[in-house]
Amino acid sequence: MPVFVKKVFLWGSVAFLIYFVAFRPEGAAQMFKAIGAGLMAMAAGVGDFLTGLMT
Repeated sequence: MPVFVKKVFLWGSVAFLIYFVAFRPEGAAQMFKAIGAGLMAMAAGVGDFLTGLMT
């Protein structure tokens, strides 16, 4: 993928994030909570897997 296209997608994503947080803060907070909960669930799953390997 050309560098220019990557930059356009990156800056477009940043602009959307700023817009979303500025005009829909409740929705943005819920989205980030859901992302955090998903990451925590994945980390717990990896931890359980590694614990299972050790026992």
